Amino acid sequence: MSDISSFYHSILAVYAAYILLILSPGPATFAIMSASMARGRKAGIATALGIFAGSFTWGLSAAFGLAAILKTYGSALEILKIFGGLYLLYLAYKAFRAARTVDAPMTVGAVSTSDMPMKTYFLRGYAIHLTNPKAIFGWLSLIALGVPQGAPASITFVIVGGCMALGFTAFMGYALLFSTHRAAAIYRSLRRWIEGTMAGFYGIAGLRLLTARL
Repeated sequence: MSDISSFYHSILAVYAAYILLILSPGPATFAIMSASMARGRKAGIATALGIFAGSFTWGLSAAFGLAAILKTYGSALEILKIFGGLYLLYLAYKAFRAARTVDAPMTVGAVSTSDMPMKTYFLRGYAIHLTNPKAIFGWLSLIALGVPQGAPASITFVIVGGCMALGFTAFMGYALLFSTHRAAAIYRSLRRWIEGTMAGFYGIAGLRLLTARL
């Protein structure tokens, strides 16, 4: 069996690709940002942990042969796409309502956060990432990129483990960065504009997901 060290170029390529994925703006990033700015560090961290859990779920699924499963149960992915698109549109609607209300309560991921427990933030983050087929295909692409023909099975778990460490660092970094006093002050002064931007972003993302060909 080939030694795993001989595939370090493939592993580094996957890590670089994953860093680009998690640094690019998306529903997950916006959810962490809004939770952190609106409701503070604990809410941001809880949301980030939910998104991390969603990423971990798809990472392990890809490692254990998700591509083969999708060939057999392709309709399940289509259903997931519909649910994901509708969920993003729901978030867009809630953000739009908040943007129109002068004294609306703070929001997380475009959902009212008046009395939301930390578990709810976690589940919101998890749902956002778990219902996004793009996350599935992203992980499948990473596994395909980093596990060439003849590579040992252990390389898959090196890739997943390394990406999870990078993802955890990035998601927690977003939560800490956007939960500062300065970020909260900016949010309070520009809340309606931020909510309006969130509404547009989630609306476009939801429509694109519903109309995308998988």
